[in-house]
Amino acid sequence: MTSENTRPVRESSAPRHIAFLSKTLAMDFLVPAYREQFPDAALYLGDDLQALIASGHSDDIDVAVCWHPPAEQLAVLSGLKLVQSIAAGIDHIDLGSLAPFVPVCRIIDTEMGSGMTAFVCWAVIHRQRHMDRYIEHATNRRWQEEPIVAPVRHRVGIAGMGSLGLSCARALLAIGYDVRGWSRSPKTGLPADLKAFHGETQKAEFLGGCDTLICLLPLTGETAGFLDLALMRQLPRGAHLINVGRGAHLVEDDLLTALDEGQVGAVTLDTFNIEPLPPGHPFWNDERILITPHIATRTAPRVIAQQTALNFAAISKGRAKEVAVDLERGY
Repeated sequence: MTSENTRPVRESSAPRHIAFLSKTLAMDFLVPAYREQFPDAALYLGDDLQALIASGHSDDIDVAVCWHPPAEQLAVLSGLKLVQSIAAGIDHIDLGSLAPFVPVCRIIDTEMGSGMTAFVCWAVIHRQRHMDRYIEHATNRRWQEEPIVAPVRHRVGIAGMGSLGLSCARALLAIGYDVRGWSRSPKTGLPADLKAFHGETQKAEFLGGCDTLICLLPLTGETAGFLDLALMRQLPRGAHLINVGRGAHLVEDDLLTALDEGQVGAVTLDTFNIEPLPPGHPFWNDERILITPHIATRTAPRVIAQQTALNFAAISKGRAKEVAVDLERGY
């Protein structure tokens, strides 16, 4: 079922009241872009939003712009016509706190692909060419060459062949890597040089040829915990794992076991179950794990504001199905 059934909205195609909700991110960086896009709208965040809720006028809010929004705040915004994620996914939103008729939209940003592609190519090259060791050598003023393996001899697998996965695959192929892709269902329009796999029956064959495995799957009920010990044991011994999907794709204890076994040799993580990653988390103390603070790619605030306007206009005209996420699929 999609979130296409919405209650009537005002004839105006622009929201009057917009709230910014997050329990992990300061959302004020979005305010200038939203003020420019919606000059007549009242914007609420932080103390102003709390005051509005306390006043009993929370039903004035038309749009909730969200990144890990507090469920209790979403639940009291009874007048919502749109919940706008600021990311490509909606897994960070507690859908149970919403009325069933509220459309939920995600960001579809063509610029996001270039940012993710640059990050993924860096992460692959950084480990495959032993750049981590060269940084250590330089710190110690040591001139030492590490083994050089041509990209064509290094097999890179991408789990998730959506727009971001496809962009990364094309770039890695252009560099010269041996690239393979896996998706839950067959894909068309893939590059001719890409080795394509799909479904559970082809997953083991795909994993067996991944010297580096990149997770770019959407987070759904089916893909949560995708990166578990059983999967890691199907990779070539000493493989490099890169997770730029969602933190919930990874079973953290299983990763530590796979590292201790030597099954996984190196890890690059940009997303985590808890963000920011707590200072006492064991990942910080493992030199085999490279941590980046969820910065693989970002969408510009102006793009988020523009897509919010387009989504709200479509919903106002009864075309929510065209812009809203299919809540069963999660994207």
